[in-house]
Amino acid sequence: MQRPAVTALLAAAVLVLAAGCSSGTAPRPDGGTHASPAPASPRTSPSASTAGLPPAKGSVKVVRTVAQGLKSPWGVAPLPDGGLLVASRDGGTVGRVGPDGRQTAVGSVPGVQPGGEGGLLGLALSPAFASDHQVYAYFTTASDNRVARMIYDEKRPPGEQLGAPDTILRGIPKGTIHNGGRIAFGPDKMLYVGTGETGERGLAQDRKSLGGKILRMTPDGQPVHGNPEADSVVYSYGHRNVQGLAWDGANRLWASEFGQDTWDELNLIGPGENDGWPVVEGKGGRPGFVDPVEQWRTAEASPSGVAYAAGCVWVASLRGERLWRVPLDGTRPLAAPQAFLTSTYGRLRTVVATGPHTLLLVTSQTDGRGTPKPGDDRILELEVT
Repeated sequence: MQRPAVTALLAAAVLVLAAGCSSGTAPRPDGGTHASPAPASPRTSPSASTAGLPPAKGSVKVVRTVAQGLKSPWGVAPLPDGGLLVASRDGGTVGRVGPDGRQTAVGSVPGVQPGGEGGLLGLALSPAFASDHQVYAYFTTASDNRVARMIYDEKRPPGEQLGAPDTILRGIPKGTIHNGGRIAFGPDKMLYVGTGETGERGLAQDRKSLGGKILRMTPDGQPVHGNPEADSVVYSYGHRNVQGLAWDGANRLWASEFGQDTWDELNLIGPGENDGWPVVEGKGGRPGFVDPVEQWRTAEASPSGVAYAAGCVWVASLRGERLWRVPLDGTRPLAAPQAFLTSTYGRLRTVVATGPHTLLLVTSQTDGRGTPKPGDDRILELEVT
């Protein structure tokens, strides 16, 4: 006889919870609200529904060559009009590839000092690009690696379309190797930055260093409320060299990791997590360290760019000269990784999702470690399942 009353109470509770979850804000300790909380830890996120999972085996079709004849391409930022901005690592310049494939100079980034694995690396467009026209870049200078933003003005003459850099973060350690360099805005509209430990292993475990980390900051370069430490941009640590960042359909962050002699990694990133380097390389199963979701022998990967499309994480490999497909069931691999384009286009640096089943793939034969062929380097458009 009391069941209707219980049902009514439950319904009221559900309505209260729904109202609290739909506000788009979260309480702060000071009683205010913030609109950009840190993403929930992927270790506690629910797995994806079994409906709509990708097939265990997929396919890759090269649709067309978008551009060729590029020199040391690294970062790529798709533009709203279908064009692309492309960073030249060794040239310190940004170029534009139009929707028709025509290439034009955009401008140089002052202060870039290329050398070894350093130079002009990652590019990203502001979340408000339509109104502020800002392009973000990660680059190596004479003293450090840093992140700056510049106004992109297409109305100016070719080669003069970048404004003066406004540095939002400096002091990231630099080295001949392991400079990291990937930057990307997440679903929370915060900027994420992958860095390297420059060959100085201890930096990866040093929470006060910006080397060997994934960083999370506001578009102005400030720590985000909800970061593991309130006054720090460090989001995760224990990384050797991060050059790939991407989010899946549930807004979980994935990152690639260069191993040393044994294992390269694909990691699922959570705030405050320690990915283990240099204590652990690959799956170590040691308390206090997070194991990778997938791993490869270094000769098969040396992973750089990462993208998410068709229910899979796609990993561009340099030394391995192949594109890896990792189909996902939530936070777990659905099947063993599948390799495509092995030794077909040489070293692969960057992969970018441009649609649910389309990717852009950037080769890296002119970076000093490849064997360039006529037409290198290239950007390819792929159709994937």
